[in-house]
Amino acid sequence: MPHRPEPAADPLDRLSSLLERCRVRARLFHQGPLCGVSPFPALPGRGFLHVMRSGTLELRHAARSGLPRVLRVTEPSLLFYPRPVAHVFHNPPVEGSDFVCAELEFDGGDANPLVRALPPLVLLPLARVDGLQAALQLLFAETERLRCGQRLLADRLFEVVLIQLLRWLIDHPAEAGVQTGLVAGLADPRLARALVALHDAPGQAWSLDAMARQAGMSRSAFAAQFHAVVGQTPAAYLADWRLTLAQAALREGRPVKQIADELGYAGASALSRLFSQRVGVSPREWLAQAG
Repeated sequence: MPHRPEPAADPLDRLSSLLERCRVRARLFHQGPLCGVSPFPALPGRGFLHVMRSGTLELRHAARSGLPRVLRVTEPSLLFYPRPVAHVFHNPPVEGSDFVCAELEFDGGDANPLVRALPPLVLLPLARVDGLQAALQLLFAETERLRCGQRLLADRLFEVVLIQLLRWLIDHPAEAGVQTGLVAGLADPRLARALVALHDAPGQAWSLDAMARQAGMSRSAFAAQFHAVVGQTPAAYLADWRLTLAQAALREGRPVKQIADELGYAGASALSRLFSQRVGVSPREWLAQAG
């Protein structure tokens, strides 16, 4: 009987466990032409994803935003602001311009590891992102006429577009201006194995040796590579990841003791102590401030 080769192993899924545990929500708030001046203020805990399917755009930022004061966009493009950044669209009043715009809310807000790892603006021509056209075709079809469930479906399609954009960023970090952080770590084949393991099992008793074994590296080489690429030590990244998950669980109304047990802490007091050290307030005070 002829020998059959073993099927190829599935490629590492670098996003699913991260986004399942630390969700992002999109809310459509505009579809159609944009004419004249359209300001988008910086809202705490909010990002933006704009899709320009046709038309032209002059994009302006404040002097101290760290972004170019004026950018001109002349081809269909995605404009992704993962963090709160005030920006203003200047659109000529011409026929045929077409936009959809959504607010984004990431679990953990600015502390979300994805949000921290991304540049303040990702501006990409639509043609650069593989597989995007089918989702955008559905998204624009949903926004062109009113049907049952339109807003809910449009929000979900925006989330699909965002996942496809994140895939592209992981595959092309240098082109997107990503130098250090989680996205750069997920783009590194060995570090990605360790990061996915942390995302899959945040409550496990992770030692540096255990993380290095996931990456297939020696302890010292792993620690040095992780710090150089991700920008913090493995232990600090794990602590931040657990705190992001803790904040999401607190918003859901879950008790601190239950959250501590799930995240591998000795008890509620251990989690509260670390929370206060890294966030600056206790879990109860943070939840009150978060509204």
